[in-house]
Amino acid sequence: MSAQSMIDQLLKTGLAAVNDARGSLLGGSQPGDMRKYATGAAAGGVLAMLLGPRSSRGIGGSMLKLGSMSALGMLAWKTYQDWQAQQQAASGAPMSAPPSAPPALPPPQAEQHDRVLLKAMIAAAKSDNHLDHVERDKVEAELRRAESDDTLRAWVETELRRPVNAADVAAEVAASVTTPELAAEVYLASVLVVDQSSPQERAYLDALASALRLNAGLKAQLEVRALAT
Repeated sequence: MSAQSMIDQLLKTGLAAVNDARGSLLGGSQPGDMRKYATGAAAGGVLAMLLGPRSSRGIGGSMLKLGSMSALGMLAWKTYQDWQAQQQAASGAPMSAPPSAPPALPPPQAEQHDRVLLKAMIAAAKSDNHLDHVERDKVEAELRRAESDDTLRAWVETELRRPVNAADVAAEVAASVTTPELAAEVYLASVLVVDQSSPQERAYLDALASALRLNAGLKAQLEVRALAT
């Protein structure tokens, strides 16, 4: 299983778990049932577990609803193209028609980029330090049930156990991102899984944007697009 396949599986199982939990609440379950689900004690997807208490507040739902890596990439690419067009218009530069889709990366680069995205999503989900060792063990148990190869699963488990340091993670992610479009995708993925009203998570996003050297205007547009998703 590739990193892209794993992310798509996490999105799919996470959305199903969130919908099941919401359905239980609508069916008359008590709020404690949602708290039980939010900590990963109930059956659910790995990403839903990573989102933790956010799931009960609707935070991270936009990421789950996107449903696939390709949808995330297209949303980030479209936001970048719109921002770039605005910059060209403001400067009076001749407008050129953008390509209809983002360029495809060669397989090795695509796998590396997908791992960077997965790293960014895990780090963002952990940035409020809600994932204790009990919850992490449950996430890793769910990963062992997934159809992933041992090498990729071990890599994800290492990321789960890595201490959260926003500046270090942001710098590591930034070192693997080679174009503004890919930087936009990494940042958008991170914004979609955090609670921007949390001081800890807001600080993480700001550190990531700085390490990615995102233009302030593009950063703002990505955050607006995330809220509208």
